[in-house]
Amino acid sequence: MRAHGGPSRGGVNRPLRRRLRVLVCCLVPLLWAVQTTAVVQAESMTGRGDARARIVGGTVTAPEAAPWAVALTDSSGAHFCGGALVSAREVVTAAHCTLDPTTGAARSATDIRVVLDRRDLRTRKGEVIAVERVWRHSRYEHFTRGDDVAVLTLRSGASAPPLKLVDAGERKRYRPGTTGTVYGWGRTAESEPTSQVLRSVRVPVMSNFRCSRAYPGFDRESMFCAGYPEGGKDACGGDSGGPFVVDGRLVGLVSYGSGCARPDFPGVYTRLSSYAARIRDLAR
Repeated sequence: MRAHGGPSRGGVNRPLRRRLRVLVCCLVPLLWAVQTTAVVQAESMTGRGDARARIVGGTVTAPEAAPWAVALTDSSGAHFCGGALVSAREVVTAAHCTLDPTTGAARSATDIRVVLDRRDLRTRKGEVIAVERVWRHSRYEHFTRGDDVAVLTLRSGASAPPLKLVDAGERKRYRPGTTGTVYGWGRTAESEPTSQVLRSVRVPVMSNFRCSRAYPGFDRESMFCAGYPEGGKDACGGDSGGPFVVDGRLVGLVSYGSGCARPDFPGVYTRLSSYAARIRDLAR
């Protein structure tokens, strides 16, 4: 006589085999549901994080008010992100803007153009400069979204004046309540196409506590949040990589968010004080 729970001819007794079948039947749909939920959550988290963010609740802005604001296009002229000129030959943008949003492959420098002094992207006004080299932070990953910063080196110097970069390690301009201005050519609402016209919006920096409540993966060393608890004003799809400016200094880049201008979900920005030293080294 076998002891209860001992091996059967198949190596597992019949009651145990029945329990295993029930367990497998339950786990398969559960795993499918978890995977589906993860995909839905990822899709609702706009990069700004997938290179499709925007300006909501803002106003049309003349290029002379932000001469260092740049639009990034591919070689065919299709706009996909924003950025900021920080020296004659360097543009700072989000790391995710240097990756293909569909495949995740790195964009070739030869397929990126920097457009300056062009309020309306439907015109040919302004300056278009090819990119010579792309530096993307080595620790950037799409799923964690930290270290979302890149530097584009231009083939020739831009004529526009650069924007001053925040100092390394600075904290003053990131205090909760500090108001900054975001610039971009992105969507003016979640369901709208990109605006094609440069816009800007003023939003206050939020506390790290509020950010971490809205986004469990929030990292206070590489990110900060800005917006209003009630929503209504924000960056959006197409604004990714665009500048967040405080007191004439570039302090952040549009990175990601859940939807656009939603209550309790502020925009998330790259905290450039953590990368200022490296950016300045590249710009020398």
